[in-house]
Amino acid sequence: MKTAFLFPGQGSQQPHMLHELPDGSNARETLTQATEALQIDPLSLDSKDALRSTSATQLALLICGVAHARALIGRGIQPEAVAGLSVGAYSAAVAAEVVSFQDALRLVRLRGEAMEARYTSGYGLAAVVGLDEKTVQQLVAAIHSDKMPIFVGNINGPRQIVVAGSNVALDRLIAEAQSTGAHKAEHLKIATLSHCPLLQPVADQLRECIKGIARSEPRFPYVSNVSGHVLRSAKAVLEDLADNIAHGVRWFDATSVLKELGCDLFIEMPPGHVLTDLAMNNQPNVRSLAVSQYPLSKLMQIAKS
Repeated sequence: MKTAFLFPGQGSQQPHMLHELPDGSNARETLTQATEALQIDPLSLDSKDALRSTSATQLALLICGVAHARALIGRGIQPEAVAGLSVGAYSAAVAAEVVSFQDALRLVRLRGEAMEARYTSGYGLAAVVGLDEKTVQQLVAAIHSDKMPIFVGNINGPRQIVVAGSNVALDRLIAEAQSTGAHKAEHLKIATLSHCPLLQPVADQLRECIKGIARSEPRFPYVSNVSGHVLRSAKAVLEDLADNIAHGVRWFDATSVLKELGCDLFIEMPPGHVLTDLAMNNQPNVRSLAVSQYPLSKLMQIAKS
């Protein structure tokens, strides 16, 4: 059985998720490294109040994903490939040993703080379920203007699409999508804008910061957020980390590529099971498991069977 590790993005966070890391030296080392890199107690990042901050949320997701991946690898579950949705890409890059955990923490802190500093009100995300990408693209093109910017963001499945932009434009899109036959079209409860060209300045900041970061070639294939393609060089992975915030996420393509690589078991790092649910719909011939729903002993048994 070939295993792929999946790392979720913002929206999957849960209070106290860092207080529920697996027992053992891997989690303790991860928390110690986070303390040293951030100069704060990482366990302060996962309270309900703290998770209202984009920066705290993204850091908590990175720490949570890396700690669980290390715990699985330490128990003999080796991935054949990795992929992360949005900020989850940074955990994937650490798992593939392209960048150090400490450098990933610094990049994610910059990413979150830069995102919070832009478009603090009047912008957001909406989900459209039941319409295909072409139809949503047409609706977006008809609405988009300089005064009402709107962009297709995440392609999570053939008919599960996230759109980013001004709230006025999103309201109009939701109405148009519903009248066009969408099963569901609604605002997401994520206040920070993401994955659209309006955040190119954030991508530029990340690209400058990445120039001075040590890197290694990936130990195994890393699947890109931006293109949905396999990346096999450190340079390409780092470009993906910088660029993904200003581009849409082709998550359906990414999981299709993982399947083409021969991965027949997807293991989603905590928190939650969003990516597992998507995989069950998009890749029904692949077994998908969320770590949050199984004890490690059971996961080890399944992965090694």
